[in-house]
Amino acid sequence: MKFVTFERNGTRAPGVIREPGQILDLKKASAAGGGHLFGDMVDVIDAGPAGLEAVRNWLRNPPDDCLVEARDVRLRAPLPRPNMIRDFANYELHVRQAIAASLKVRARATPNPDETLAKFYESGLHIIPKIWFEQPLYFKGNHRSVIGPGEDVVWPKFAKLMDYELELAVIVGGPAKDLTADNASEAIFGYTIFNDFSARDMQSRETQFRLGPAKGKDFDTGNALGPVIVTPDEIPDPTALTMIARVNGEERVRTTSGGMQHSIVDTLVHISQSETLYPGDVIGLGTVGNGCGYESLTFLNEGDVVELEVEGIGILRNRLVRH
Repeated sequence: MKFVTFERNGTRAPGVIREPGQILDLKKASAAGGGHLFGDMVDVIDAGPAGLEAVRNWLRNPPDDCLVEARDVRLRAPLPRPNMIRDFANYELHVRQAIAASLKVRARATPNPDETLAKFYESGLHIIPKIWFEQPLYFKGNHRSVIGPGEDVVWPKFAKLMDYELELAVIVGGPAKDLTADNASEAIFGYTIFNDFSARDMQSRETQFRLGPAKGKDFDTGNALGPVIVTPDEIPDPTALTMIARVNGEERVRTTSGGMQHSIVDTLVHISQSETLYPGDVIGLGTVGNGCGYESLTFLNEGDVVELEVEGIGILRNRLVRH
């Protein structure tokens, strides 16, 4: 199933695609059913297997006045307000190239960039820390800054170098705690596309303290999700999906979701240690190699349109603007 959040006449509701061009309004369907009201996507996820079975029944026999035409609504982020966002660095090529790019950006801000960069390399700052190979590593993002397909990203006033990131994301079903390799996959509600927009100049500065990223990835409209959440039964192998990034229609990378340092299962097991994962948590699985401009020091301009496409999920399109 493909879940969406749509807006019509100023009102948002969760939905599921019944056929191309047609959406089942889950808020109306659940109200007609007299059971648990699906007021938003978190309610749908929180309903668990019983909720999914109810959705399947409504898809087969839609209640009256619960079908809407896709052309008459606007898609929003399928999960407009996640409970939590955790974003991982999970692809070695990206990590290696991003570290090198960060050192170049920092060196360029000094009086003698070449000399500074040489010192960085002499001190070993370009080497991926051993811990990265040993366990999944992540930061927590702003769950209140989420936008969806077709929405604008507002260039933060403090930033000069803006960038995109091509990521596959897991939406947690849960609640789940202390997951194991045997049951971790059961905690996955679905998959979506995640574009973790980033202010690279700020990120390069603040990560010198080895605590970030922080403000470089923390600004309104900075986290784009969508266009749909696809349930695992429609994505039998999430590590074999074609992933594409385009800027203004120009293809920047075409790759696959394979090659993670730590598997999706291992990632879920790790973060659920002594911590409950809740329905609607978002887990960014990491930027794929060459999945952002940072790695080649190629940054975005005002008005650029970024399209991220993932096989089986669709296209997430956003424009970068200044206010």
